[in-house]
Amino acid sequence: MRHCRRFRVSAGAAPLLLLCFASPGRAAPDDLSRRDVRPRLIVLTDIGGDPDDTQSLVRLLTHASEIEIEGLIASASGTPGELDENVVKPELIRQVVRAYGAVWDSLELHAPGYPSAGGLLARVKSGNPERGRSQLGEGKDTEGSRWIIEVVDRDDTRPVNIAIWGGSTELAQALWRVRHDREPADVARFVSRIRVHDIAHQDDTGPWIVEQFPDLFYVLDRAPPGADRREAVFRGMYLGGDQSLTSRQWLDRHVRTGHGPLGALYPDRTWTSPNPHSALKEGDTPSWFYFLRNGLQDAAHPEWGGWGGRFRRVAGALHRDASDRVGDVEHPRATVWRWRPAFQNDFAARMDWCVRPRDAANHHPIAALDGDRTREVLELSVAPGEARALDAGSSSDPDGDGLSFRWWVYPEAGTCAADVARETVIDNASSSRAAVRVPAACAGATIHVILEVTDDGDPPLTSYRRAVLDVAPNR
Repeated sequence: MRHCRRFRVSAGAAPLLLLCFASPGRAAPDDLSRRDVRPRLIVLTDIGGDPDDTQSLVRLLTHASEIEIEGLIASASGTPGELDENVVKPELIRQVVRAYGAVWDSLELHAPGYPSAGGLLARVKSGNPERGRSQLGEGKDTEGSRWIIEVVDRDDTRPVNIAIWGGSTELAQALWRVRHDREPADVARFVSRIRVHDIAHQDDTGPWIVEQFPDLFYVLDRAPPGADRREAVFRGMYLGGDQSLTSRQWLDRHVRTGHGPLGALYPDRTWTSPNPHSALKEGDTPSWFYFLRNGLQDAAHPEWGGWGGRFRRVAGALHRDASDRVGDVEHPRATVWRWRPAFQNDFAARMDWCVRPRDAANHHPIAALDGDRTREVLELSVAPGEARALDAGSSSDPDGDGLSFRWWVYPEAGTCAADVARETVIDNASSSRAAVRVPAACAGATIHVILEVTDDGDPPLTSYRRAVLDVAPNR
């Protein structure tokens, strides 16, 4: 049997894609449709300094069925001044990839689409052991910068997402080379195919990129000028919220012990202080979390929020940290730590996949919204004052687990005043069928409703859907 579904892939004014595929028996059509539009990803990592890069890489590889990893580029190791030598350490990437290869057969039992270790090893590249603006220009091309150009130039309508975990010298050199060699229209076309999520501008090429290429989609995950650097969105990975989920005890139980060679490589200590446990940090993980297609977020909309945080536009195509209010706390880090229980359970389940047969592990439920079983965000037209019914009754679980439901409004994500949106009433918010009472004061604005579907497996796993309610203006 063949199934077809239309998707709009956000890459400027990208066309609709019609994807058709045959049912192979092992994966449901919904799973295949999600896999076929996996986001493309290049990682620039300063691996070899703080061990948290290795932590982020281990987690990333457990998600390799959800993301098409196009490049793993070793940039100059460590943050400036952190190490006594200027080196790149691609061998540390290869070590983790080989450990992934040792558990690949088991992972593939749980989610089809995991790439081979050999295919990933071919995408490991080296950058410049030096960093910064002085390393840009003629004669400064590297294996890494050339690879970025090759990947972006491929005939593929999907944007190339670039997660910068350390320095951005390789991306800056790639952009320098393209601008030096090509006509302005071709440079603009190249730039339009890239999205960047940069953790903290860790060398001076980041500001150079933003200044020289103002049309480049750029999320800068960094505390604002004058603020404590620990205020940054990405630090919500390990600061704030339920910090028991970042402890060494949690890591030993769910990742490092009894979960095969990939889990055994996960470092149990990091260098950053303060860190309440000095264990899990993964300060770079939000950069690629941001690009995941998990039904909750859309990488084209930094202001919507999701596992990788929430951001606001500050100028042109540049976005910087925003804040969420969660309970009594309002903070940029809350835009990440609010999701920690779910993404840690997700990680624990994927580590189980590394060593357990399919019938001995948990798998994510399928969250259906108004009969739609994809991971697409639904946009729904509503009237001011309307009670809009929302139906998740056709949600299901591949393991036959029981499901619980939670509907809630994400006030900061919409364009209705947050205080007004926060007062939106959802009837039956713990049921599979709910109704949103649209405030009349939100006329002409948007309200974001999040559906969480959680199974009762071990660990419990949550799947998401987002409904954007477009409220008609008053007549």
